[in-house]
Amino acid sequence: MKNILLILSTVISTLILAQKKPTLFLIGDSTMANKENPDKNPEHGWGQVLPQFLTTGIEVQNHAMNGRSSKSFRTEGRWDKVEKQLKKGDFVVIQFGHNDQKLKDSTKFTNPHTQYRANLERYVNETRAKGAIPILMTSIVRRNFNENGVLIDTHTDYPLVVRMVANDMKVAFVDLQLLTEQMEISNGPEKSKLLHLHFKEGENPYYPKGKDDDTHLSKLGAETVAKLALKNLKSLKIGLEKYIK
Repeated sequence: MKNILLILSTVISTLILAQKKPTLFLIGDSTMANKENPDKNPEHGWGQVLPQFLTTGIEVQNHAMNGRSSKSFRTEGRWDKVEKQLKKGDFVVIQFGHNDQKLKDSTKFTNPHTQYRANLERYVNETRAKGAIPILMTSIVRRNFNENGVLIDTHTDYPLVVRMVANDMKVAFVDLQLLTEQMEISNGPEKSKLLHLHFKEGENPYYPKGKDDDTHLSKLGAETVAKLALKNLKSLKIGLEKYIK
């Protein structure tokens, strides 16, 4: 009888601890998303590699998905799945922008100063309503060097709006645009190719015809971005720092 009670007590304690364990939710686009066949696929999202830099004291749920904008992520019901799970003490990283720019896709495009801003504010408010902590991030830059070796921005006003919302609503904020801009520039036009997907024909079996992709990340690129994000998250002192290795 004592053994049974001891086992029950242990199970109950484990369940209570599991319930108290915070979750870090990631919502965003392909630059953050998990990729299929990670052992063979050279492409990695920075959210995909994030768990290796965190302790087991926090769970990570990466809901980021290729091609999603702040608009389509909600209309497809993806946010609803996250919101239903949110509890006090959880964290939500919000990073959209790449696909909100798509002028030829009405299901994704948002005006940065109206719909996009309203969408970000709504994510923040609904996260806070559940007692969770929102974290806004600007989009990572594209590797877009001109003939003079100058990195040219492609995101127009979207990152500016993220900064404005973070400032106005007092939201934890990581400027990944700035951090990845510095990353690209420090590596330069040639070395920065290693952070992305650049393969000649026959060089990589996953891309037999070759690949030139300056938006998405290699495993090296994803790990570099994840480390940059975590270094800045640690400095914010919002409670997440104790789970960062």
